[in-house]
Amino acid sequence: MFIVTSLALAIAFCMITMLGWGSWANTQKLAGKEQWHFPLFYWDYAIGVFFAGLVAMLTLGTMGSAGMDSWTNWSQASSASLGAAVLSGVLFNISNLLLVVAIDAAGMSVAFPVGVGLALVIGTVQSYLQTPKGSALLLGSGVILVVFAMIMSALAHNKLPRAAGHGRSKGLIFAIIAGCLMGLFYPQLMRAISPDFNTAPIAMGMLTPYTALCAFGAGLLLSNFIVNTIFMKTEGATYATYFRGSTRLHSLGLLGGIIWMVALICNVVASGLAGPAISYALGQGATLVAAIWGIFIWKEFRDAPAGTMPFVVLMFIGYASGLALIGLATL
Repeated sequence: MFIVTSLALAIAFCMITMLGWGSWANTQKLAGKEQWHFPLFYWDYAIGVFFAGLVAMLTLGTMGSAGMDSWTNWSQASSASLGAAVLSGVLFNISNLLLVVAIDAAGMSVAFPVGVGLALVIGTVQSYLQTPKGSALLLGSGVILVVFAMIMSALAHNKLPRAAGHGRSKGLIFAIIAGCLMGLFYPQLMRAISPDFNTAPIAMGMLTPYTALCAFGAGLLLSNFIVNTIFMKTEGATYATYFRGSTRLHSLGLLGGIIWMVALICNVVASGLAGPAISYALGQGATLVAAIWGIFIWKEFRDAPAGTMPFVVLMFIGYASGLALIGLATL
């Protein structure tokens, strides 16, 4: 299987994660402009996630001589390890659906910092307790700065006029719930993966990153038949409407799912050297990327009154400083 052999490449993979996780929701924003309900978009997104995970397992998971190839790993995997990976997909699916609702109601520049900010804290702490790797002081300081940036984003958002912030209370509530659940999925996924897969043989019964990611994608897609059907009913969307969607709309959903899953693949592979906590925390720099999209491209603060920009500036300083400290924690 393909593994990362240099710390520089591991950090680069984490940067790819940050860009991917912070950008995929633009596909949902584009689809939403055509009145395409988010649960309909999300079906294609889920298919894209599973497809990317399957392709990675069949390609990266079988190439080279390092570790164990995917087919051999499947044959020796325990039900507990497979179940842990599938459960992580279910947890993420529920949290991500709630995050999409939050994006739709409150905007990317708010939903991402709040939801993903909470996920950053919960996921990083749990991941570090499972695998303590890197400087706890630098990592903790970086996370605190990112939380500070998240608070600055929320304060800036509170200054928006009511008309521009329609549905923001609902969006913030969904973002908070989504963040709490999302913080659980990554540690759960890493429990299924063999420790030190970069340098040691795959432990009996445990998974390689690629096998685990394919199982994760399967859990997400299968749970979608229950979870997303519920969301479809609340939005008044039907499967008949889904199948009448244009090729462009379906392509946007598939692209969004593929972008997100490629980012996760890079993150998990990088964790072999950087450590799960640092890899996950760096990847969650997606909050900064999403805020940039929301502020400068989607103009979500165009109606903000005077006095808003200092909070926005502090938000960017907090994110930049926090991510720098998290990166230094790997050294």
